[in-house]
Amino acid sequence: MNRAFLGMSHSPLIGLNEIPPAAEQALNDAFSRTRKLVQDYDPELIVLIAPDHYNGFFNQLMPPFCIGTQARSVGDYLSSAGPLNVDGAVGLDLADALMDDGFDMTVSRRMTVDHGFAQPLELLWGGLDTPPVVPIFLNAVAPPSIPRLQRCRSLGIAIGRFLDGIPQRTLVIGSGGLSHEPPVPNLNHPDPVVRERITVPCDSIPIDLEAKKQRVMAAGRAMARGDNSIKPLNPEWDRRWMEAIAGSDADLNALCRQSEESIDLAAGHSAHESKSWLIARSALSPDVEHPCVFQHYQTIPEYIAGFGLMFMH
Repeated sequence: MNRAFLGMSHSPLIGLNEIPPAAEQALNDAFSRTRKLVQDYDPELIVLIAPDHYNGFFNQLMPPFCIGTQARSVGDYLSSAGPLNVDGAVGLDLADALMDDGFDMTVSRRMTVDHGFAQPLELLWGGLDTPPVVPIFLNAVAPPSIPRLQRCRSLGIAIGRFLDGIPQRTLVIGSGGLSHEPPVPNLNHPDPVVRERITVPCDSIPIDLEAKKQRVMAAGRAMARGDNSIKPLNPEWDRRWMEAIAGSDADLNALCRQSEESIDLAAGHSAHESKSWLIARSALSPDVEHPCVFQHYQTIPEYIAGFGLMFMH
């Protein structure tokens, strides 16, 4: 039952858009504190729950959840390209256990991931050479198969039951959120070329990747200028979310009673990524006290992110 939880926001714009020096210092200090906590914990296994941004999963076939037995990062934005150190045997055992527990889990033998998975590993270990990882994809951008809050909580509890039966000291990471609505397209987009690109898997060509990067960077800069055409960050929603995640089982259950529509309206379409925190936090044993030893939050409009970090052990 030796288990810890880490909730981390991510942003593809880290290192691309400049932010005020004081904000950058606060974020770097928070990253340093988090790295020290993780290094002291010294995990033997990482269970990493994160979304994708139409780099590995597409509307042609979009599962709510997927476990990878191998995974390779595409290296989008400034994230590293290459294989993750995946423990495929544990991933398959977890998939079996979840199937027995009533979850019809999808398994990928060749998962493609992007900065949502790569960035937390790089921030914590300096690259993709990490302790063994079990990557779990969460669909956070493509309705209608975005998992509902209660299902995410139930999945986390089931993952926790599986982890109770293995000896490894395990860090469960939820990567994503909090409030943000970057220019991620959906199938309502008026351009048929865009709809095709997010539907059919294909390798992006450099010119497309550069155009995407420039578009997202411009959106962050516009948000920092106060452009009211971009949905603003919602620090009040973010803090309520973090308080519930750090709280009791009753707090987590209350969190699950909010409507799915309220997430979109209050925090933005991509705030569904925050469900990665809910899954990861729910994997902690309810019979063991896990104090929240570190929390950090700041709004970073240049990164289009209500940016949070939380460690419980």
